[in-house]
Amino acid sequence: MSRTTLAAMENVLPPAEELRLIDRELVRLDAHRARLLARRAWLLTALRAAGPAAGASPDPVRSQGTAAEASPPSAQNVLLALGGVLLAIAAVAFTVVSWGHMGIGGRALVLGAVTVAALGTPLPLLRRRLVSTAESVAALGLVLTVLDAYALRRAVLPGTDALAYTAVAAGVLAAVWAGYGRAAGGLRLPLPGAVVAGQLPLPLWALSADGSAGTTAWAALATAGLDLVIALAARRNGVRVAAVACAVAAGGWSLLTGLRLSVSAASPAASVEPALLLLAAAALALAAAWRVPVTAAATAAVGGLAAIAALGGVLRTAVPPDWAVPAYLLCAASLLAAVRIRAPRGVLTGLGAASGLVHLASALWAAPAVLLGLTGPAAVLENVWGGPPAPGAAPPVAATAPVVLAAVAVALWAAPRLLPAVPLPHPAGACAALVLAWSAAVAAPVALSLPLGPALAVQLAATAAALAPAARPSLTAALLPAARRAPGTGTGGRAADEPTTSPEAAGLPRATTAPAGAAPCPAAPAAHPAPRDPAPPEAPGRTVHPTTATARPGGTAGAAPAAGRPPVPPPHAPGPLRALAATALVCALLSATAAALLGLATRPATFTALGVLVALGATAAVTARGLVRTVAACATVVGATGLVAATAAAAELPGHRIGLALLAVPAGAALLGARLGRHPVAPAVEATAAAAVPIAVALAVPNPPALALVLALAGVVAAGTAVRAERRPLAGYAAVALFVAATWVRLAASGVDTPEAYTLPATVPALAVGLLRRRRDPSASSWTAYGPGLSATLVPSLVAAWGDTGWQRPLLLGLAALGVTLAGARRRLRAPLVLGGLTLALVALHELAPYVVQVVDALPRWLPPALAGLLLLAAGATYEQRLRDVRRIRETLGRMR
Repeated sequence: MSRTTLAAMENVLPPAEELRLIDRELVRLDAHRARLLARRAWLLTALRAAGPAAGASPDPVRSQGTAAEASPPSAQNVLLALGGVLLAIAAVAFTVVSWGHMGIGGRALVLGAVTVAALGTPLPLLRRRLVSTAESVAALGLVLTVLDAYALRRAVLPGTDALAYTAVAAGVLAAVWAGYGRAAGGLRLPLPGAVVAGQLPLPLWALSADGSAGTTAWAALATAGLDLVIALAARRNGVRVAAVACAVAAGGWSLLTGLRLSVSAASPAASVEPALLLLAAAALALAAAWRVPVTAAATAAVGGLAAIAALGGVLRTAVPPDWAVPAYLLCAASLLAAVRIRAPRGVLTGLGAASGLVHLASALWAAPAVLLGLTGPAAVLENVWGGPPAPGAAPPVAATAPVVLAAVAVALWAAPRLLPAVPLPHPAGACAALVLAWSAAVAAPVALSLPLGPALAVQLAATAAALAPAARPSLTAALLPAARRAPGTGTGGRAADEPTTSPEAAGLPRATTAPAGAAPCPAAPAAHPAPRDPAPPEAPGRTVHPTTATARPGGTAGAAPAAGRPPVPPPHAPGPLRALAATALVCALLSATAAALLGLATRPATFTALGVLVALGATAAVTARGLVRTVAACATVVGATGLVAATAAAAELPGHRIGLALLAVPAGAALLGARLGRHPVAPAVEATAAAAVPIAVALAVPNPPALALVLALAGVVAAGTAVRAERRPLAGYAAVALFVAATWVRLAASGVDTPEAYTLPATVPALAVGLLRRRRDPSASSWTAYGPGLSATLVPSLVAAWGDTGWQRPLLLGLAALGVTLAGARRRLRAPLVLGGLTLALVALHELAPYVVQVVDALPRWLPPALAGLLLLAAGATYEQRLRDVRRIRETLGRMR
């Protein structure tokens, strides 16, 4: 706020003038309040005269507060509903309990009068706009008509068939309720009640006439058809909802009945009637899907499944039991091929979904055979080279599993070409087709019960077939559709609710957008003819891509795409190809593992399987790129390791010599890594080969001299690898650790129990590494550089010296500790100074301890406490000086490295 404003605010009016202004404002407010009170009184009078229908409460507190717990219409509905229910209960009790106490005339008079009154009362109530009351009374009247029908049979027609009478009564009631609902147009309950009552006549009549499940299912299906007609013709939402619900219930029951009869049919003749029932249900569902686009996909899917079940049920009875699933799959594939009609998109989607569900179920049905083909060879591990395993019990689905999987793979591959109007997941469909084709090959040995040789050949062939597209992704291009056409276009499978051509496709010039005030002008003619797909336009799965040229500023026509139109992507993007390559690689690894396990049955099979796998892996590592090349190279190393082990085992070498032979793998990988240099495959190959070292060590553990040799040779390989700059940090430490471990094992095998023999081989390399690090980084701490190496020798030697009764070890240890302490003081290194000084002090204490004990024993008993007291007095007198000495020592050590 500015100073000017503050100054203006400080200029107050004189008291008399200010008082006049306040009085004038109060008079104005009183006049305004009087006008508001008068208006409020008039409004309250008007609201009281209008009554509750005015829609506002005259109570000011009530209008500003919360609403009532139950509004008047809600409370009225509750009261009316309770009253109607009580009257209905009373009517039922009267009809059932008190019926026998009256004569026939009284009975007819009472029920007729009450029914007529209950049905007639809603009409004047509707005219007075008492809709809720009319609905309650009408519901009571409908219940009374049901009681009239019950009373009529019990009193007049007691000998009639119960089902037949119920069917006729339900039909009559449905007709009466429908007429009553049309007459009393304001009532919502009679027409839906008529629809519900209409569900009973045909099924009950079928049960009373024949009693068979097939006849009843046909009657229920006919009722569902009538419900569908009512739902399509109804204008009221309540009638439509009731008709749809009844159609779903009746149609679903007939479908389930037909499916049960079709599955249980034992002959082609017995399967015809269920097939006709299912086909009729399918036709009804497709008709509903065609007329109701909202639920077209789901309804068409149900119809498609019903058609497949109908035709498949007939084929199932004509083929052996093992071919039942292929029969249904054939029908599903036929449906997929037949979905090339001019139909709404929802219908095409539903039929495609029905066929896809059957294909998915068939693939899951055949999955156990694939799992057995992959895991069955693991039984050979119980008896390696003991001969082919005994054939186990094959699952009942194994006989036709390869056929089913191959058929599903072909259908999945052809789906984008057969159904261009239905969007399909991409490239998931192509990957799934590849997996299914590979699964068919893996399941073939199980289905055909092939012996060892052919089964191994099939597994190796499956590996090669899967590895080829993984190594060369261009080979998988055949699995991808050449051009994904837009939904609803093309000659086959076109959606009926979409245009078939565009102005560009028809060859008409495309108008360009002109500036305001200018007349639109057609686009310039194309300088070159529009590129077309190699296949003719009418070929399935092909689409013509018309292009239009745009006029360049110079007036010449160019080949650039029109403004606002995105460029056409290449037919095969790298993403789908990579996904297919990764899928093929996983399949190849799985089948390669199964082939390697199966080859362990006999020696020739082992060498054949491992040799072929190594050759395939090497070829893929040479020709592939990226991750596939790395995985193939690692798999080749694993196969080479197995081949070396198998060769050594075939030569009947002992376990420790097999371990020595396995070291050829990391040695070869180290040479190959030196050849490859910084190639991205080299680290993975060397790491995989290094995994053979633990296996070699485990094989050599029973023979300590051989174990020491294995560790030393592995250290040599690691040292050779450490020569390369990019491998030096990791390989150098590994070489030192392996050499130290080899030395320890050799010493233990020779019976050496001197600790220095074990610690010095570790201390010397550790100190050398610390010295090199300090030269490279002078700021490095001495604890990091020299602490581990010095502790590795000083601590074990000190422990041994305290338990040694001789003088040689303490003397040598004291001299070494003295040298370390002096070196640390000379170089100002904290770790050597502290470690050497502590070791020297402890050695001196150990050596002087016997003499100190003798001196203490020779002195009088009172002298040690006296000396201790003098020492404490001296420390207390020079306390400040001692503190300064301690701080000086700490600062001196702190300045050291």
